Amino acid sequence: MEEFFTFLANNAVLTGVWLVIFGLIIFTSIKIKMSPIKQLSPQELTFTVNKENGVVIDIRANNEFTKQHIIDAVHCSNEKITKGELTTLEKYKDRPIIVVCAQGMSANKAASQLLKAGYSSVNLLKGGMSAWVAAGLPTVKK
Repeated sequence: MEEFFTFLANNAVLTGVWLVIFGLIIFTSIKIKMSPIKQLSPQELTFTVNKENGVVIDIRANNEFTKQHIIDAVHCSNEKITKGELTTLEKYKDRPIIVVCAQGMSANKAASQLLKAGYSSVNLLKGGMSAWVAAGLPTVKK
């Protein structure tokens, strides 16, 4: 144990970096847990759509959407959501919304915009369309 403390003392910069990384991991984990936007697995998405009448909103580019998307997904580009052009989504305002992007990275911003616009329950698909396809779940291909 004494060697461990000696190592920490001799490598103060490295120790500081590790403490900062550890702190950021804890902070991010708490932020995700406390967020009103929940990250759903592909199985949870299926449950939400089937049991709670949820709606899948696909924010990928139009060419990606037409190539392959989740069955009954509604396409609304990320740009439209960012600009607040939500007329096509108004009828889904009181239903659970699941935002889907390609990898699960850009859906958080769109989900935040929808939450600010007054949508009651906004979620996102963890891992995006890639996770859905990797799980072997059905898609519409054109």
